[in-house]
Amino acid sequence: MSNHTKKPLVIIAVGGNSLIKDEKHMTVPDQYQAAAETMKYIADVIEEGYRVVITHGNGPQVGFILMRSEYSRGILHEVPLDSIDADTQGAIGYNFQMALRNEFYRRGIKKEVVSVVTQVVVDKNDPAFNNPTKPIGPFYDEQQAKLRQQQNGWVMKEDAGRGYRRVVPSPKPLEIVELEVIKTLLDNDIVTIAVGGGGIPVIKTEHGLKGIEAVIDKDLASALLAKNLNADKFVISTAVEKVYLNFNTPQQIPLDKVTTQELKKYSSEGHFKPGSMLPKILAMIDFVESTNNIGIITNPQNIPSAVKGLAGTVIVK
Repeated sequence: MSNHTKKPLVIIAVGGNSLIKDEKHMTVPDQYQAAAETMKYIADVIEEGYRVVITHGNGPQVGFILMRSEYSRGILHEVPLDSIDADTQGAIGYNFQMALRNEFYRRGIKKEVVSVVTQVVVDKNDPAFNNPTKPIGPFYDEQQAKLRQQQNGWVMKEDAGRGYRRVVPSPKPLEIVELEVIKTLLDNDIVTIAVGGGGIPVIKTEHGLKGIEAVIDKDLASALLAKNLNADKFVISTAVEKVYLNFNTPQQIPLDKVTTQELKKYSSEGHFKPGSMLPKILAMIDFVESTNNIGIITNPQNIPSAVKGLAGTVIVK
């Protein structure tokens, strides 16, 4: 496809939690159903003539694998976190691929879709490695937590009175190893699923790449991909239709269209929670200021209209 006829490109980041509707719907078939729902909305965007890259979270799915590992302790080998990332990229990617293909089939669309198991380079001297903050896996009581610290060298932190959890570093994503592969797929108009769960964290060594136990923020990794591909639009899909000031209070105000300057001001005033909206806001500011292109935060069912500028929170420079 020649460069001047390229269709506009949208990166859509889907949350890992959006694959789990509630505590009664956690099984793999349940997750497939949830994925299929979101893929319908993404198929609408593709039908509008956009090239699309889908990224996704994997928090709950990583947690499930860690719990299986915990229950099979002493019977089976432990699975390192970087391999768990690869496992979840494959499994969630498979769900997305099948759901999208089936949606294309229903609509009579001839289109290919593929997942790329994606590695993301981090700096081994990133300060995050001295201060692990990202909780993963199940809760432990104090005694179990001490045991894991001794046996596995894990860092354990008390979590809001609910017990202890393992915490791992969350270093900054620097480089997407498979970027050229993703570009080649897009040049051939193939729908691509990439950077799942923020990517598999790897460091550069004198012998090449090496996997490392860490979790990269999926919104920051998606923003890095969107910048590297100079996407026309970058969409982060979340639980709410718009970003709000004073969220969940009687004074809450929806943001329809907002500049990065305004978002910085609201962030400094503490409107966005570190565990939920703040990383999305920071990722958006980074993308929009680097590219001068458009950022969007909305929920899955509003993705098609948000891409047209009719829903969600639209972020401009």
